[in-house]
Amino acid sequence: MTAVQGMDRGFIEKLVRESLRQRLMGESRIVKPSNHNGGPNPLVVNVSARHMHVSQEALETLFGPGAKLTKLKDLYQQGEFASEQTVNLIGPRSRMIPNVRILGPVRDYTQIELSYTDGIFMGLDLPLRISGDHAGTPGMVVVGPQGALNMKNGVIRAMRHVHMNKDDMAHYNVKNGDDMKLAIHGPCGVVFDNLRVREHPKVKLEVHIDTDEGNACDLESATRIELIR
Repeated sequence: MTAVQGMDRGFIEKLVRESLRQRLMGESRIVKPSNHNGGPNPLVVNVSARHMHVSQEALETLFGPGAKLTKLKDLYQQGEFASEQTVNLIGPRSRMIPNVRILGPVRDYTQIELSYTDGIFMGLDLPLRISGDHAGTPGMVVVGPQGALNMKNGVIRAMRHVHMNKDDMAHYNVKNGDDMKLAIHGPCGVVFDNLRVREHPKVKLEVHIDTDEGNACDLESATRIELIR
């Protein structure tokens, strides 16, 4: 009897359901190794899965007049959350990515963030951009339960970045807009260049990388993480 044959069927089905749920939900993964070089705040790295930000106008186009985002769970930064609302994305090859989650709260612009691999699948040459920089970016069709949105632009691959407040920037001796390096130590250790510093007075120290980057370094196996100026 093999190890798989010896496993309880219900346990295997639970693992499969959880794996599918995470893929369909596009859940982010937050890693907090105890060994890091954070200063006044602990250093965490968040693998940010594909997701969408919406304006109120876009939300109502997709979900109907007066629609509001419903919180599914809080994210790491205070006031930000994953909503219960999901949409289907349709690219120029008529390929679809289903169940892409909308993050809240609503913003003053609409944006979709995909990985490089997602872009290849969808037939899009995704530009590497900081959130909100949409000039010259591609668009796509977004389908919700009450309507469709034909985005002319706003689809990006998010540039890896680190959120910092003034105390964090003083600790690392950097300023808003600087580039740093992120060192991941472990079995698949790597050093990521061009990690953009993004300042906000109320944020907690947090690095955002996408799923391709998180998989490349097997982030869950990291033994130490470092920000390097």
